[in-house]
Amino acid sequence: MFSRLLRGCGCLMLCGWLFALQVAYGERGLAVPPLRTDGAAIKDSRGAVVRLVSVSWYGFDQGEFVVGGLDHAPLKDLARQIRAMGFNSVRLPWANQTVESNPVVPDYALSANPEFRGKHALEIMDAVINALAAEHLLVILDNHVSRADWCCNDKDGNGLWYNHDYPEQQWTKDWKTLVRRYKSQPYVVGADLRNEPRSGAKWGGNDPAVDWHAAAERGGSAVLAENQNLLVIVEGPNYSLNLEDFGRLPVRLPVAHRLVYSPHNYGWSQPTPQGYEEFKGYLHHKWGYLGSGDHSIPIWVGEFGVCQNPEDCRQFGSWLPFLLRYMAETGVGWSYWSLNGTQSSGEGRLYGKTETYGLLSTDYQHIAAPNVLKKMEAAGLRPASVK
Repeated sequence: MFSRLLRGCGCLMLCGWLFALQVAYGERGLAVPPLRTDGAAIKDSRGAVVRLVSVSWYGFDQGEFVVGGLDHAPLKDLARQIRAMGFNSVRLPWANQTVESNPVVPDYALSANPEFRGKHALEIMDAVINALAAEHLLVILDNHVSRADWCCNDKDGNGLWYNHDYPEQQWTKDWKTLVRRYKSQPYVVGADLRNEPRSGAKWGGNDPAVDWHAAAERGGSAVLAENQNLLVIVEGPNYSLNLEDFGRLPVRLPVAHRLVYSPHNYGWSQPTPQGYEEFKGYLHHKWGYLGSGDHSIPIWVGEFGVCQNPEDCRQFGSWLPFLLRYMAETGVGWSYWSLNGTQSSGEGRLYGKTETYGLLSTDYQHIAAPNVLKKMEAAGLRPASVK
């Protein structure tokens, strides 16, 4: 698979970078779980600083109830490909519906992995996580939605951490179910409690129905009650674009050295900056301040992404180079959206159609976004397990 990846690059500079990453990603550089926080840093069990450089691989949160690409390539090849691209971790979105219903995954979504036909979603999730672990890829479980569907808008019924069909008690129960299920798998290192709270979610306040701060503390406590070794990752309200109030009202967890804050950022996430210093100041005000000074909590930018050729997204201007520069300068971890070469079923989505924000091609054999990786290289962001 890695040789096919190199042949598909079409770019000597990028291919050379990927080869260097493969060499640099040797056994001595691998993070050894479990992870813990130390000030603004994340460290592994040896005390080495770990920068989580991740990619989101969606599908357990959407209509087929399984990650994308199993209809095009063997699972082991996909896991090996993620590592060959230089990532050290995978953000794995899931839906409460997937955990509670645990449906049989449709055969058409598994055609390159016939051994999974007739198996239920969680059985295949087990296999996916084990395949990633075999490649020494860390896994962050991400509760993306309640009802399996494409995300996100304010009216999709998935904006809070609960809804009528999936109340909060089920949210915490589902988290406990997954944490228990993977407690013996050390490469499952984190729990991203809820993706992009919105639809009226507030950070604190007098209304418990929308107080995401209090719910995050309850959810984090439930996770740690099952496994004290997991990182608890907390996003902010308003699609996790604004963490201004986190300094005033921090998350308190029953286990120390577990907490990570996770903003998201896209080209439309902020006003068009006049220059890098303005952009840097804006992000520092919104969430960057949390990684320094009196706060010193690790920051992991849980989502950012762009169309496969950033030059086709001119409305974003200098946003991507600015964001990459900011992340490189501050040393924060990050997760790119997304790995997938094709869409899963969901609102406004068509199974098998090109995922225009995906790093991989529709056949999952090649890199479809070489310019994105080149921009990472130009910014000095080289995915590696320990930095």
